[in-house]
Parts: sequence; structure tokens; C-alpha cells
Amino acid sequence: MEQSWSVNDLTEFVAESVRNAREGGVPFYHLEFDRVFPSDFYAEMLRTMPDENDYRPMSGKSKVGSSRPDGKPTRTKIDLFPEYIRHLPPEKFVVWDVVGRVLRSDEVKAALIQHLAPGLKRRFGENFASVGMYPVPILTRDIPGYRVFKHTDSLWKGITVQLYLPSDNSHTHIGTIFHEELPDGSKPKRTQMPFAPNTGYAFAVWNDTWHSAKPVGPEVKTRDSILLTYFVDRGIWRTLRNRGRRVGNFLLNELRSLKRS
Repeated sequence: MEQSWSVNDLTEFVAESVRNAREGGVPFYHLEFDRVFPSDFYAEMLRTMPDENDYRPMSGKSKVGSSRPDGKPTRTKIDLFPEYIRHLPPEKFVVWDVVGRVLRSDEVKAALIQHLAPGLKRRFGENFASVGMYPVPILTRDIPGYRVFKHTDSLWKGITVQLYLPSDNSHTHIGTIFHEELPDGSKPKRTQMPFAPNTGYAFAVWNDTWHSAKPVGPEVKTRDSILLTYFVDRGIWRTLRNRGRRVGNFLLNELRSLKRS
């Protein structure tokens, strides 16, 4: 990795990638990203991927249907906050700490809010830009057996972003599928995001942003990605909830580390 890539430089690069994203209108307004991170830094991200034991199972709604018959979870995660990744080896911590800081930055958030204006305005109205958004980036790993059924995200969320982290184009068919909701209640596939290196998508969460993913087959070793969720952060209850979840997840992570040691 070139040492010239400071947090500020990387933040501006990612924000510019957001500003340059392609706009899609079918079946709902969304953005499609290319070359989210500089190529050399992306290579470092792949080289310093955490080991299997560094991840913990997803919890809550995310784990529904996400375990194999042998009980092994098919989706695991690492929260990209300093307190969660501090147990990684120093070489890996340095890279993933930078990734987390970049994705939590005000610059990247502002670029997303500006470019997702049509979708955010549809949900929040003309004053959408004044709605607080609390970023939570997590590194996720899916293994064979994982699938995502058709669903819309919780309205606790304001923006959903997923950044794909494969090493090549071998499995583009396992990217997220967007569905259109028809008057008869059916939800046919309308478009699909390719699971390609250093790419991704984003959309403003609403009650018609239906999406899914096909089952991860045995030909895939891991389906690695970053989920960057912006939780609606207005009102005392939502604000306390968003920060309380971070504290709760930290305690669970520390308990897990103690059990491993």
C-alpha cells in the first residue's frame, strides 16, 4: 500500500466515488459504484482480511435462515469500530481501522445524502438533508448456504450501502437482486448488482425497496462485503438506541474474546 494514502486522502477518494456513482431508477432509485477504493488500497484490504475466528455470528433479524443444518452460521461479521477490531494483529488493525474511519466520515455521508436525494426526499420530504444519520460499517462474511429472502430493510435505517470485496469476477451471479412490487403483490426481479471487485450499491430505505440474494453455492468459498448502514438519528429515543447498540455489541465482542483466550 502506498504510504501516501492518508485517512483524509482515502476519505476524499471514496466520497468522489460516491459522487461519480451511476444512478439507477429501476425498480427504485439507487446508486452503483465502481472502484470504491484506490486499487492498491483495495489489494491491501484483501491481503489483510481477518481470519475466520475473528468474526462473530450476526444477530437479530439478520440471522433468520442463516445457519446450516450443522448449526454453523452462514453470515458472520466484524463491526468496523476501533473497539471491536482492536484484537486484530497490528498489520490488519491498521488497514481496517482506516476503512472504518473513512466509512464513518462526514464527507462520505454528505456525498451519499446528496446523491441519494431523490430517494431520501421521497421518504423524508424536502428537509431530508437535516435528518440525522448514524453510520455503522460492518465487515461481513457469507459462506455456502447463506441466502437473503425478499425483504425491505427496517425503517430504523435511512440508507443501506453494500460494498463488494471479491478478488475477481468469478461469482458475479451472487450479487444483490432488486425487486419491483406489483399491484397484485408479486415482486419479480428487475435488476441485479454484480458481485464484482471494488464495487457496490446504495439506496434510501423505504417500504418498497425490496431486495434479495440467491443462495451462496458450494462453488463460493466466501462472499465478503462491507455493509454500511445509516440509522435514522433524530429524536432522543433513536439517538440513545443507536449508541446503545454500539455499546452492547462491544460488550458481546469482549465477552467472546475472553472466552477464546
